[in-house]
Amino acid sequence: MRIALFADVHGNLPALELFLSEASSADQYISLGDVVNYGPWSNECVSLIGTLPHVIRIRGNHEDYFLAGEYPGPNIIARTFFEHCIRDFKEFGPISEYLPEGSFHGYRMLHTIDNRIIFHDTEVDLTINTILAHSHQQYTEERNGFRLINPGSVGQNRAYINVINYMLWDVEADTFESRSLVYDADVLINEMRSRKYPEICIDYYKNKKRV
Repeated sequence: MRIALFADVHGNLPALELFLSEASSADQYISLGDVVNYGPWSNECVSLIGTLPHVIRIRGNHEDYFLAGEYPGPNIIARTFFEHCIRDFKEFGPISEYLPEGSFHGYRMLHTIDNRIIFHDTEVDLTINTILAHSHQQYTEERNGFRLINPGSVGQNRAYINVINYMLWDVEADTFESRSLVYDADVLINEMRSRKYPEICIDYYKNKKRV
């Protein structure tokens, strides 16, 4: 069995569609949260992910913000994105059914641990093999004799905005294959302009590095 692991789509439908096209041979999909916010297609991304075969959907912090109707942090850019994106969001029912965490073949699956941004070199004590997201950084590491897996971000790569990251998990062999794709980020930015995003939001994407 091959499972496509992905996370942090953040309303980026073109990136999500390209990833799904490339990973179409997967037997199952696991979404590790933050499907919504930032990009202009949060509704469409939630709907599309809901059609995937045998999909497991984990809830991220941005789903929590949407369900609460409030962004609690001090970051002005994140707050501006939230206020713009939630106005047109309709898929509250589906995201309310996302799981806070899950367990699959001996791995704990969740968006993150204690709301921390866990990068590849972050110190974290594990008591079980763990698959998480939230940092938008792809890696396979080990902590305390346990595996720490992050498939990276589909829609908002930490290093290069036009790169899609995901992983293919061969369950029988217990191996994780890191995958990367390049997409046209201008499609995303142009749609943001057409939907009247505040300039601070558009600049956030324009100023990101590209490969």
